[in-house]
Amino acid sequence: METKGRVSGPIARLLAADHERLDALLRRAFASGGSVDREAYDAFRRGLLRHIGMEEKILLPAAQRAHGGVSLPAAAALRLEHGALAALLVPSPTPAIGSALRTILARHNAREEGPDGVYAACERLAGAEADALAAALCAAPEVPVHPHVDSALVAEATRRAVARAGYDPIQLGL
Repeated sequence: METKGRVSGPIARLLAADHERLDALLRRAFASGGSVDREAYDAFRRGLLRHIGMEEKILLPAAQRAHGGVSLPAAAALRLEHGALAALLVPSPTPAIGSALRTILARHNAREEGPDGVYAACERLAGAEADALAAALCAAPEVPVHPHVDSALVAEATRRAVARAGYDPIQLGL
């Protein structure tokens, strides 16, 4: 089930590959310094919201059911980071938002991947049902994406969500 420190079950393969796809889109979106490749960013935004939905609506609840109704130890931290990431997607993209997304995703993805990560725990808990769970994740629908909102209220809500997830909004340039 492990290859070079990475879990290779169907759930981990699917979600880690999605991380790689999203990371590539985020890099492309902010590749040219001060300007944003809106096509790449919009694809990243849609993809990240779907990925979060897959984990929040399918993966984490399935793990909790398989764990006797008890949430995984990392679930609370993941949910706070999901909230911060989603909040960062509300305002129009800026280089500071791109940098904050990269910072949070680096820690978040590391928490999920690898032999001791959340995906490995989910693989173990799913057991023989891992393929069915991976199929359910694949079938997850796209998430509705609304226009960006740029206001002082949104900026403050974003800073609070980022702080709740354990990141310093000032250090992140927010």
